[in-house]
Amino acid sequence: MGSAWKICRTNECKNAFQEKNLLPAPPVQVHEQRIIWTSLCDGSYPVHALFFCFCSATPVKTDSHIPHPSWCLRIDKQISRFRRWLPKKPMRLDKETLPDLEENDCYTAPFSQQRIHHFIIHNKDTFFNNATRSRIVHHILQRIKYEEGKNKIGLNRLLTNGSYEAAFPLHEGSYRSKNSIRTHGAENHRHLLYECWASWGVWYKYQPLDLVRRYFGEKIGLYFAWLGWYTGMLFPAAFIGLFVFLYGVITLDHCQVSKEVCQATDIIMCPVCDKYCPFMRLSDSCVYAKVTHLFDNGATVFFAVFMAVWATVFLEFWKRRRAVIAYDWDLIDWEEEEEEIRPQFEAKYSKKERMNPISGKPEPYQAFADKCSRLIVSASGIFFMICVVIAAVFGIVIYRVVTVSTFAAFKWALIRNNSQVATTGTAVCINFCIIMLLNVLYEKVALLLTNLEQPRTESEWENSFTLKMFLFQFVNLNSSTFYIAFFLGRFTGHPGAYLRLINRWRLEECHPSGCLIDLCMQMGIIMVLKQTWNNFMELGYPLIQNWWTRRKVRQERGPERKISFPQWEKDYNLQPMNAYGLFDEYLEMILQFGFTTIFVAAFPLAPLLALLNNIIEIRLDAYKFVTQWRRPLASRAKDIGIWYGILEGIGILSVITNAFVIAITSDFIPRLVYAYKYGPCAGQGEAGQKCMVGYVNASLSVFRISDFENRSEPESDGSEFSGTPLKYCRYRDYRDPPHSLVPYGYTLQFWHVLAARLAFIIVFEHLVFCIKHLISYLIPDLPKDLRDRMRREKYLIQEMMYEAELERLQKERKERKKNGKAHHNEWP
Repeated sequence: MGSAWKICRTNECKNAFQEKNLLPAPPVQVHEQRIIWTSLCDGSYPVHALFFCFCSATPVKTDSHIPHPSWCLRIDKQISRFRRWLPKKPMRLDKETLPDLEENDCYTAPFSQQRIHHFIIHNKDTFFNNATRSRIVHHILQRIKYEEGKNKIGLNRLLTNGSYEAAFPLHEGSYRSKNSIRTHGAENHRHLLYECWASWGVWYKYQPLDLVRRYFGEKIGLYFAWLGWYTGMLFPAAFIGLFVFLYGVITLDHCQVSKEVCQATDIIMCPVCDKYCPFMRLSDSCVYAKVTHLFDNGATVFFAVFMAVWATVFLEFWKRRRAVIAYDWDLIDWEEEEEEIRPQFEAKYSKKERMNPISGKPEPYQAFADKCSRLIVSASGIFFMICVVIAAVFGIVIYRVVTVSTFAAFKWALIRNNSQVATTGTAVCINFCIIMLLNVLYEKVALLLTNLEQPRTESEWENSFTLKMFLFQFVNLNSSTFYIAFFLGRFTGHPGAYLRLINRWRLEECHPSGCLIDLCMQMGIIMVLKQTWNNFMELGYPLIQNWWTRRKVRQERGPERKISFPQWEKDYNLQPMNAYGLFDEYLEMILQFGFTTIFVAAFPLAPLLALLNNIIEIRLDAYKFVTQWRRPLASRAKDIGIWYGILEGIGILSVITNAFVIAITSDFIPRLVYAYKYGPCAGQGEAGQKCMVGYVNASLSVFRISDFENRSEPESDGSEFSGTPLKYCRYRDYRDPPHSLVPYGYTLQFWHVLAARLAFIIVFEHLVFCIKHLISYLIPDLPKDLRDRMRREKYLIQEMMYEAELERLQKERKERKKNGKAHHNEWP
């Protein structure tokens, strides 16, 4: 029996067959078969729910197992009730109850008094928003001459000499209200921002970026747009990193290496320090071997490649997102030439002027020789401060090599048996304290060097200061991490011939389970402590300061006068924004981005920690800007400035560092070489867990205890293990035994592992860089719809200019005809 099948969301097919009297009333029995018809296509259900309506010119036969329509209707009612309970688009802001978020969709252009009739002006008092008006006032105050004499120009000089205590734009009233915003609406934009952006109850919603830009300006709006984009892109990275960690947890019981370590009760390891460190069983490091497997497993290489690609995708799609924002916020045509010259630059070089080749107007000029000399002095200062950082790291290294012996002789058994972990933990905490102390010094030095350079514009000043501070803090924060990842345990020598620092201190060795556990501890502790401290300083410190200020005001004036304070006095009692603008906010996130990408192969949970921190960071920064800080001066910017170049540099560095971490720090390459060359599956092309049998024993070398140096010989003779003094102990390396022709020389397996490590680094870097460049090439900087919109706008502007010119010429022609001055050859 032929039939016409149709999928519909309206009552189209129902009406069609009702007109032809072909639709029976449900249910109808025809030849002992049931015809199915429900009201699924009667238009009463939401459009987004896809229903199927089976329409046929003849009755449709169905199998007997199909349920009765009433049963379908009951299920459908339950589903509809559940859908009504769920919120619609929960992450989007409710624009119906917040009408101030609506933006007019119209074409824009730079304002000109001569073309004021072309602009849509409903109210001249509100045509320019408060952010723009405050920027205009600040521009005037920065350049007005307040007194006769040299350099008596600008508001900044009055603030510097103490004539004024502060200068700032005012907030638009209070951010709190007795009435609900949903019933009475927002009292002002500050109140609206607090309710839909800075409140902790809306942490899961999108940010109202247009409103942020309207209130704080484009520069701050771009920061929050970038922070939101970065946080959103962390979701896939955090998910994959968590998957890698869980994969290590699931495969932990099947890991042959950790099994062998835990079962190696008969393998005695050599002491890790001089004299006081005892011999130890390899099985004592069972827990550390299992923890190492959680981070160093078969999925680590995949995750390292993924994060390198992720960094490129993040930056490429941010360029597209930035282009859309720049278009929507009228920043496409805003160029750096429109930026004002810094008043300090004008005051310094006001006597030397030259014509600006673009504007044709005279402007202050800095000679090339003067600029070069200042840059040389600045570069020397940067180099000196980086040497200070390296010296601090050297001090941490000395602390580690001295403390490990001290902890090994400690009275408490817990610390004595875990001397290496205790040394690493305390060294990381001390390193963190040194980092925070040096940051204060770096800030002052960077400010001094930047002012010495005399940048021409504010953006040049910010870029120069940003680069210096980033170099200082990046080296300060990551220098110890680089030492642990690439130097710890690499140049220690071997028992009987240890390399020593200043011919005194024996260099620190890795734990018997490997160096990766030290790197994980370093990254985890530094990342958690750094983010916790930053969050406290961003919110906790302003809260305490504002509370103390309000307390002093109440003591001076009494609580009854609190409500009568004018807005300027309320804002004056708030904390001023950082003198360097958004530098601290960007720097915190960029350093976090470095932690998330540079050593992610050693700590796959870094993206997850960064994601959790950023979800809090967005609302914390919003709360701080709206409630705890004075309103910052609005300023324009079309991108995130030099930070984008720094992000690209970190992305390139992350590929190199992850290649070295996998090849050198982890045991991925030695295990691979053993599986294919020396293990039970050698020559068979397999590398499963069964091929790793005997790996632990093959990765340890034998040392004769009688060959110890006098200053390295341990106090214990190891008789506590077997009842007799030990003759041999094991250590991590690929060296010949003491009775060979060349005692303690490198074995062939060492050279195979070294060649495989170098080959892996080269192949990994070239492969990942090729993928990164391919992705960069395939992803255009501008979305296609944005490119079409820009072309459409350009076309309409040309048409409008043509019509306006044509109208002008026609009007002139009519006037000439009216005056009797018409010519024969006229156009048009």
